[in-house]
Amino acid sequence: MNQKLKIVILSRGPSLYSTRSLLRAGRERGHHISVMDHMNCDLVIDSKKPQVWYYGRNCSDIDAVIPRIGASVTAHGAAVIRQFELMNCFTTLNSEALLLTRNKLSCLQVLSGNGIDIPKTILPSTRSMAYRFLDQLKRPPYVIKVVSGTHGSGVLKADSKTSALHLLDTFSQLREMVIAQEYIEESSGKDLRIIVVGDRVVAAMERKSNTGDFRSNLHLGGSASLIKISDEERDIAIKSVHLMGLKVAGVDMLRSHRGPLVLEVNASPGLEGIEKTTGVDIAAHIIALAENHQNVSHE
Repeated sequence: MNQKLKIVILSRGPSLYSTRSLLRAGRERGHHISVMDHMNCDLVIDSKKPQVWYYGRNCSDIDAVIPRIGASVTAHGAAVIRQFELMNCFTTLNSEALLLTRNKLSCLQVLSGNGIDIPKTILPSTRSMAYRFLDQLKRPPYVIKVVSGTHGSGVLKADSKTSALHLLDTFSQLREMVIAQEYIEESSGKDLRIIVVGDRVVAAMERKSNTGDFRSNLHLGGSASLIKISDEERDIAIKSVHLMGLKVAGVDMLRSHRGPLVLEVNASPGLEGIEKTTGVDIAAHIIALAENHQNVSHE
């Protein structure tokens, strides 16, 4: 029988579906689980006794932390996670892995450097270099992405080299780091979202745009359906998550003529769309991950 755990969800949105689903799953499995706004955590950084305090309460008795960190507060969230790590508290999301995956360019570099196929990508240093290297992405259109964007924001399609250069110039003036990628025509408007927990895939869905947009994000009005993935897609998803140093993640993947291509690895994937689409209780799998760690550490 599993030991009852004291679990904390780090979240700024206690009413959000993902947070509520984790709360439900934790309570159904008999654990003491609560939500903490990580922006209200106080940290005592000390070589002998690192501490986290929350509204005057010392959090030294926490068994497991499940971070749900929004993109706008990534650095602060990572600092709080790191503090729990220094206290030898189990976390379902490593602080360094969070920082890595929030940068699209760094994520793609690690994946491609370890043999994971991705859409060909360039980070040009100047306009003249952009003009030169766009030719390596084959013919237009091109996909232009802000490195720090989420939920499909900061992702644009350029239908010509002139349009791509204009977008790159505009973002450069805004001091945004921007990459350009080849456009995978055969998968336009659709992709796969695959959820990995621990060492296995627990759910997968296909997302499709309903508006003619080349982006398929549910936040942009897309729809989703249950899908069976191949053994190759499963293995690539698991390898990608492990390369990022993650225990729980969503992998976004395209089906192309040359095989599966990984777009990105999301360290804090939303649960609503995929739980409702697949009927899989992903939150329960995440709670079980914390349980399994506790059981192993006490053996």
